[in-house]
Amino acid sequence: MKDALRPVRWVTGVAIALAATLLIVSCGSQEHPSASGTTSAGPATTAHAHGKPFTPPPAAPLRASERFVDLKLPSPYTPAAPSGGTDEYRCFLVDPGLTHEAFLTGSQFLPQNTAIVHHAIIFRIGPDQVKAAKAYDEQTPGEGWTCFGDAGVEGGDWIGHWAPGANETLLTQKVGYPMPAGSRLIMQVHYNLLATHGKPGSSDQSAIRLRLTDGKARLTPLATEQLIAPIELPCTAAESGPLCDRQAAVRDVAQRFGQQAGDTVTRLNQYCNNAKPPVPGPTQHCDQQTPAGGTIYAVAGHMHLLGRSIKVELNPGTPGARTLLDIPNYNFDDQAIRPLDKPVTVKPGDTFRVTCTHDAGLRKMLPALQGVPARYVVWGEGTSDEMCLGLLVWAPGGHPAG
Repeated sequence: MKDALRPVRWVTGVAIALAATLLIVSCGSQEHPSASGTTSAGPATTAHAHGKPFTPPPAAPLRASERFVDLKLPSPYTPAAPSGGTDEYRCFLVDPGLTHEAFLTGSQFLPQNTAIVHHAIIFRIGPDQVKAAKAYDEQTPGEGWTCFGDAGVEGGDWIGHWAPGANETLLTQKVGYPMPAGSRLIMQVHYNLLATHGKPGSSDQSAIRLRLTDGKARLTPLATEQLIAPIELPCTAAESGPLCDRQAAVRDVAQRFGQQAGDTVTRLNQYCNNAKPPVPGPTQHCDQQTPAGGTIYAVAGHMHLLGRSIKVELNPGTPGARTLLDIPNYNFDDQAIRPLDKPVTVKPGDTFRVTCTHDAGLRKMLPALQGVPARYVVWGEGTSDEMCLGLLVWAPGGHPAG
């Protein structure tokens, strides 16, 4: 996911990202009204039903001044994983046609080919970045460009994402993501080609439905922030192979996704473990302080197929500690954004902790991972690699929106 080289990208001022009004953004589920306390996402990691047709729920009615804008990839794209891997991250530039300032008040990503679409992130770029993005697109053969790690264009702001189980989420507060006139979107789609061993297969032409309102109403600007922790998951006692060596596994990640992927592993450990040697184990966590205050409205968690549980806490170990997200039985096919029962105010210097537990034993149990070589798992972009990512939908600075 984005900004892996920077353990946390706190917005220190009012975000010029994407804002909305009374509903939020990207992926969410009406079935999970709260993220406070303990939430169960069902049985531990399912088999991840690639190819299951995706039918989004009916859209909530439009509200005052809202309209839908439907966009899709310019043409069908047939992914091909580079460097001998089984994953490609491809970025596509799309134009919502904004001639005046608008606000994004909701979004629903529509994966056209769920057999290969693993997840998607939607970035917004301002008018001053469009020229560079167009040039990058034109210089790259085929539709779009390969973009491991982030959108491939400086200054892209995360405004939404989709993963299995995610649908449009509505917030009741007057918050959202601002969209200046001339803004464009970059749709970063993660294609997983495990079924074809990385070779080109079928094509995809995914789409997105934006819920936009005019820019007249002044809404509290939202931003999406990331809380990440390292992965240090050794092979099980019953497994063996060259990639069970940590150094070999890190080299393999860098070979498949670029040197920035190997640097991410190193920098995550330096940041989260105070430069101490990594300690192998199924459970890892990371504490991160925010230099800016703000208000949190919703949270989410993201891991891959070996994920067992994920938790996000505020000021752990203190009298005011609280749990923002607790998924004790992580299910890859249920990655909804969870709105909080009540917005939570954070102060400069507050500490967030994200904790993830992974299980290497699932490698032999899940059909999607059959035939994948045993490996020491570190942070990586691929479906057979792992992540530990907490997401905060929040408004930095200011006062809670009504």
